[in-house]
Amino acid sequence: MVHTGGFATWAVLVTLALFNHRGYAQRDCRVSSFKVQENFDKYRYAGVWYAMAKKDPEGLFLQDNVVATFFVDENGKMTATAKGRVQLFNNWDICADMVGSFTDTEDPAKFKMKYWGVASYLQKGNDDHWVVATDYDTYALHYSCRLLNEDGTCADSYSFVFSRDQNGLSPEVQRIIRQKQTELCLERQYRVIVHNDFCL
Repeated sequence: MVHTGGFATWAVLVTLALFNHRGYAQRDCRVSSFKVQENFDKYRYAGVWYAMAKKDPEGLFLQDNVVATFFVDENGKMTATAKGRVQLFNNWDICADMVGSFTDTEDPAKFKMKYWGVASYLQKGNDDHWVVATDYDTYALHYSCRLLNEDGTCADSYSFVFSRDQNGLSPEVQRIIRQKQTELCLERQYRVIVHNDFCL
């Protein structure tokens, strides 16, 4: 009886260990482990996207009313423009324009994005632009890590949830997005982006 009980206890411990191992694998927060959109098609990605939510980075960035438009030229080169509200000096709201150009990498869903503001006070840089998930017609989830920790996790990231429709995303799509945000280890770190026609 003691032997059987010991075996039962051992079996439970092994089961828990396997469960914990699977749980850990699902929560691998190293940037190199993050999955992106398979068979990404930048031609279908092109067009207008409304930002619905954003995980903010450090520094001054577009805050709301964010609309991004992606273009792909005849040579396959992707560029983008973005417009949105920025608050300067804590009380001065302006509508700002950003411009970006993209360099392809070995993974078609991962780009290097060189961006700059049309005005000098806006940020500029050369960040990753990863398309984590999209169905091209409804939603897209973008991710960028600007600085890695020594353990491979991200020290400074930002992410946009895009919609083709300014009115938002369906509950079904929102569930997909939440799952992807969890896989990026960014759950509950997004804020809603309002669209009140400030930049019209």
